[in-house]
Amino acid sequence: MTVAPTLPIPPERSEWTVDDLGDLPEDLPYELVNGRLIVPSPTALHQDLCVEILLALRVNCPPEYLVSIDLSMRIDRRNEPRPDVVAIRREHANRSPVPVEDALLAVEVISPTSTFRDLYDKAKVYAHAGVRTYWVVDPLHDKMTLTEYALSPSGEYEVVAHTEDLFVTERPWKVSVDLPALTARRAGLLARDGE
Repeated sequence: MTVAPTLPIPPERSEWTVDDLGDLPEDLPYELVNGRLIVPSPTALHQDLCVEILLALRVNCPPEYLVSIDLSMRIDRRNEPRPDVVAIRREHANRSPVPVEDALLAVEVISPTSTFRDLYDKAKVYAHAGVRTYWVVDPLHDKMTLTEYALSPSGEYEVVAHTEDLFVTERPWKVSVDLPALTARRAGLLARDGE
């Protein structure tokens, strides 16, 4: 008779650092934000929206860059977030976590359990790390919105754009995101057959 393997139980800690992450199972999708361990469990709807944002960014992506979803970025001892979408240098295509210095854009799609974290905690972490552009996509209302933040000379994010219509920007390159189309897509995915 063989003994069934036991599931590893992560140690309990009130404060985590990147050094502690080695104690976790390698296949566990985690984030570390301000010393707090987060194990996200996104919905299919959330992931679908992330893919749509990725595809919009990919259209004019210069060859030296790469757009990816759910990729760890090492920032400091207390922070290793996983932006929903990130634009990085292509040379890091086979690396995780990627160095935050090479991230041109981080995108977070708000979920019911991440609003404060995405709007405040991660914004401060990304700004402090020097990520030049940060987008927050909010699909939680009747009309989906996108807010674009750019790093100011003071090292804080400033709102550059906020819209529920067609979003067009030149940061990090020419990108357009059709928010009304994404809102309609979400409604269609949520609609029950025959309604």
